[in-house]
Amino acid sequence: MDPREVADRLDEVQLIDVREPDEWDAGRIEGARHIPLGEIGARLDEIDRSRPVVAVCRSGARSGKVVDALRARGYAAHNLAGGMQAWEEAGLPFRAPDGGPGRVA
Repeated sequence: MDPREVADRLDEVQLIDVREPDEWDAGRIEGARHIPLGEIGARLDEIDRSRPVVAVCRSGARSGKVVDALRARGYAAHNLAGGMQAWEEAGLPFRAPDGGPGRVA
């Protein structure tokens, strides 16, 4: 899914951010849940099977792997095309934990 489509559907989807903690701390999309890539398998119970999932990372590569794994387990999963880099390039909002402007790490 392209960034604008995801932004328009934030109330309909579960946004799962699979980046590492330092990347998450640099800036995140409001409403996203942080489940680092290495923890996805152990934390599947935190992801609602009845709602579409959009996975996000920095560029879309790691989240693409997560999408493949989630689909294999029956989730309706999509990748945020271009990741946080594309989100930022589209001028869409994201913030640091302190409420200040986010940055893509």
